[in-house]
Amino acid sequence: MIENQFFSSDFKLGILGGGQLGKMLLYDSIRYDIYTKIMDPNKNAPCHKICDEFIVGDLTDYDHVVNFCKDVDVVTVEIENVNTDALEFLEKNGKKVYPSSKTLKTIQNKSKQKDFYIKNNLPTSPYKNYQNKSELISDLNKGYFEFPSVWKSAKFGYDGKGVKIVKTLEDIKNLPDLECLMEQKVKIKKEVSVIVARNPNEDETCFPIVEMEFNDDSNLVEYVICPANISKELEEKAYNIALQTARCFNSIGLLAVELFITENDEILINEVAPRPHNSGHHTIECCFTSQFDQHIRSILNLPLGNTDLKIPGIMLNLVGENKIEGHVKYENIDKILDIPGVSAHFYGKKKSRLNRKMGHITVVNTVIEEALKIGKNIKKIVKVTA
Repeated sequence: MIENQFFSSDFKLGILGGGQLGKMLLYDSIRYDIYTKIMDPNKNAPCHKICDEFIVGDLTDYDHVVNFCKDVDVVTVEIENVNTDALEFLEKNGKKVYPSSKTLKTIQNKSKQKDFYIKNNLPTSPYKNYQNKSELISDLNKGYFEFPSVWKSAKFGYDGKGVKIVKTLEDIKNLPDLECLMEQKVKIKKEVSVIVARNPNEDETCFPIVEMEFNDDSNLVEYVICPANISKELEEKAYNIALQTARCFNSIGLLAVELFITENDEILINEVAPRPHNSGHHTIECCFTSQFDQHIRSILNLPLGNTDLKIPGIMLNLVGENKIEGHVKYENIDKILDIPGVSAHFYGKKKSRLNRKMGHITVVNTVIEEALKIGKNIKKIVKVTA
């Protein structure tokens, strides 16, 4: 029997980060009548009007994080860039923190993340870690890597930032001098994602595998397509790799596992995220249980929901199109809201800038090709300007 302490005014859920992922988590915490406390450095963060308690604070500051978490029962994150030493201290003092500080420390650094895959016999592309640019240039001069290769900043890379395709030595010279890694550029047929949910009882489930299409210029996800157009054999292989990855991390909550399918049908882990993920937004409309509902169920050790697909669908990101930051304007939204199967989500960010995620649109249809066709037409109509 599950204690109903979570559905009591005495229970408090703490969320580090108040962005759009936190906002969508709140929609489900409100359904469950769970008291929520959120910290974010931005006083106007998307969550600030919706949660029960909002604190302005630095997520990377040890004291801010410890003090914020003192009176909450369970701590979770909607962003990886948080102070893990503070979370480790809280864990040692009996606080429930999901994902764990250990998981976050590994995932925060892409070099450590890749090392983790190798240590646990998880498939990933060949790579080498570097402390600075001079080490990297020395290896390139020795012919250790062929062009083109993929350069990644070890820390603070997200939404396509901190990743560059390097084709010449001159490209390397223009990169920042910091800890990084170089990956062999594999020939990719598709990029897919599997979101795994696990609770402390080690109950686990996967959301249906999705296919991701990226914008060539921004390297941001442009479309998420569910279900992915791959063979059953590849699908099962991807699920097994994702589940094994989550088990190796001893993941609690969600773990989004981004995967490459190569031209030879090899499946390689690109990277992971221990939280709700952009590749799972469609689950609000497409699945019996959304990724946000499932994350809450997971971290509170509640029964996991049914992740089966109710209807196929696609998600398209709405991103800022102006280079200069300014007050956001959503153009032509009225022209798409009467299209059957279309749902629009706006994140509540007041200012738009180039490639900033401002919202998303989901299109559901019994025929996935039709959903994608509608989505691509919407992409031409709706504009996010400043």
